[in-house]
Amino acid sequence: MSEYIKVPTMAEMAAAGEMPEVLFWVGCSGSFDDRAKKITKAIVKILHAADVKFAVLGTEESCTGDPAKRAGNEFLFQMQAMMNIQVLDGYGIKNLITGCPHCFNTIKNEYPGLGGNYKIQHHSQFIQGLINEGKLTIQGGGVFKGKRITFHDPCYLGRGNNVYDAPRSLIEKLDAELVEMKRCKSKGLCCGAGGAQMWKEAEPGNKEVNVERTEEALGVKPNIIATGCPFCNTMMTDGVKNFNKEDETQVMDVAELIAQANDL
Repeated sequence: MSEYIKVPTMAEMAAAGEMPEVLFWVGCSGSFDDRAKKITKAIVKILHAADVKFAVLGTEESCTGDPAKRAGNEFLFQMQAMMNIQVLDGYGIKNLITGCPHCFNTIKNEYPGLGGNYKIQHHSQFIQGLINEGKLTIQGGGVFKGKRITFHDPCYLGRGNNVYDAPRSLIEKLDAELVEMKRCKSKGLCCGAGGAQMWKEAEPGNKEVNVERTEEALGVKPNIIATGCPFCNTMMTDGVKNFNKEDETQVMDVAELIAQANDL
């Protein structure tokens, strides 16, 4: 489906006296990184197909402050967080979804300490809810039917917030074969980008973390390495390139899998 989808901003909706069911928190990666923008589009297509009334903040959305906090700049984190809380509360927003586990974790667990209390879901949880409620029907696996798919657990989704089932249930809806890595779920290994490591050079060692993790993923011979985080997507994609396996193994977000299977 290549048709243009209008995504309303919260400002436009408020001006029309309307309130969305949910605010889609896009995040910095989903807004600015060319690869992550494709994940953003997949989420929008799914929300549109399920007839969800949603909005984005657009230019009023600022970084959640996760990288600043992880890098040790608590002052900058609190400034960024307070700005966002002011905007969200100004619109009376209570329900959010996001495609980024870093945004998800920060808004869910760290904003309440600064007075920002919201219900936020990772996109895999929200999409699973749409399927459970019958608002979104999966036509079958389509191009993914019978494919071997392994899921890499993002740290802030899995070990940080105990969300393991939602992304896997989406993969299983595709009539695909879900193959698990040795280190998965609560024993999952970081992609190497968490804790603001995304923004700095690697420290001395025998191997890059993302190379170690990709090696493990490729070991189960998947057609697709699925993930639910733009940072993980970048790191695993770089890992696959490191092994020159781009032709054999794709790295895709769970939202992209669902959108593509449904021809959205």
